[in-house]
Amino acid sequence: MNDVTHTPLPPAASEPVVPAAAPRRSRWVLALVALLALVVAVSLGLAWSAQQRVRKLEQELVRRQQDSQTQSAEARLLAKRADETARESAAKVTLLEARLAEVSIQRTQLEDLIQSLSRSRDENVLVDIDSGLRVAQQQATITGSAEPLVAALKQADDRLARYAQPRLEGVRRAIARDIDRVKAVGVPDIAALSIKLDEAIRLVDELPLLSQAEPRKETRPAASAPKASAKSASAPASAPAGWTTAVSDRWHGLMQTLWGETRTLVRVTRIDHPEAMLVAPEQAFFLRENLKLRLLNARLAVLSRQFDTVQTDVQSAQQALERYFDRSSRRTGVAGDLLKQVAAGSRQVGLPRPDDTLAALAAATAGR
Repeated sequence: MNDVTHTPLPPAASEPVVPAAAPRRSRWVLALVALLALVVAVSLGLAWSAQQRVRKLEQELVRRQQDSQTQSAEARLLAKRADETARESAAKVTLLEARLAEVSIQRTQLEDLIQSLSRSRDENVLVDIDSGLRVAQQQATITGSAEPLVAALKQADDRLARYAQPRLEGVRRAIARDIDRVKAVGVPDIAALSIKLDEAIRLVDELPLLSQAEPRKETRPAASAPKASAKSASAPASAPAGWTTAVSDRWHGLMQTLWGETRTLVRVTRIDHPEAMLVAPEQAFFLRENLKLRLLNARLAVLSRQFDTVQTDVQSAQQALERYFDRSSRRTGVAGDLLKQVAAGSRQVGLPRPDDTLAALAAATAGR
């Protein structure tokens, strides 16, 4: 058996060849087109929906903005009204407070009036004496004089004496003790101290300085003149015998005259501070003016009752007197005595308080 190889023949060219996948491709294309159309439609729908939503949001924003503007205008109007109301309320409160203060003052005055009317005669007397003593004590403290306090105590004693109440005898005894205690205190006499300082200031221009020596008075023996006249009268009788005695007497008188003139040229003085002799006339003027200013300052301190300042200025003035002025002069001594009196009299003295009288008044008022 022969092996024969059969080769497949190619298909004829005239027969149409229809691929099997063509229908499938067309279906896929149609599906893709439909899908794209659906996607486009959905996209258009979403875009339209989004556009509608944006429009609604814009409208809502515009509406809310208009509402917020309206509300802000209303809020500003309400705030303005509230501010005006607050101002009116503050003015009313201020007016009410002023009226309340006036009512309080009137109430206090009415209470004081009722209380004063309800007091008895004894209480009025005791209260008046107590207030008068306290006012007098303040005046004595301000003026530095015990006269207001003594006058108030005496007036109170006279008033109680006219009132003649046995239960107020303790108050009168306390007043007597306080009067004795106040009078026992040595209070500086401001008027006398001021007068002494004025006198010292007046003497400053008349005080001699150590650098300005005063001329001494010429002292001649008074007995020499009668003797000379007697000898001149007896000279003609005994001229031949006593001419030598006459010449001797004349020579002796001439020598005494020369010696007296020489003594006036030389002056021996003990000076503890040599710089006092070196004060020029121009410096002497300023020295006197400085001393006056010290004394004027002391006078002002006396009037203002600053006795520490008075002591300091008076001590400075005394040192200036001892250093630069002639202590042997009577005027310098007078000025020094005045300054010593001022220094001794300007001492700070504490005025006593009328505690016994005030305590007796309080006890009498409490024991009514």
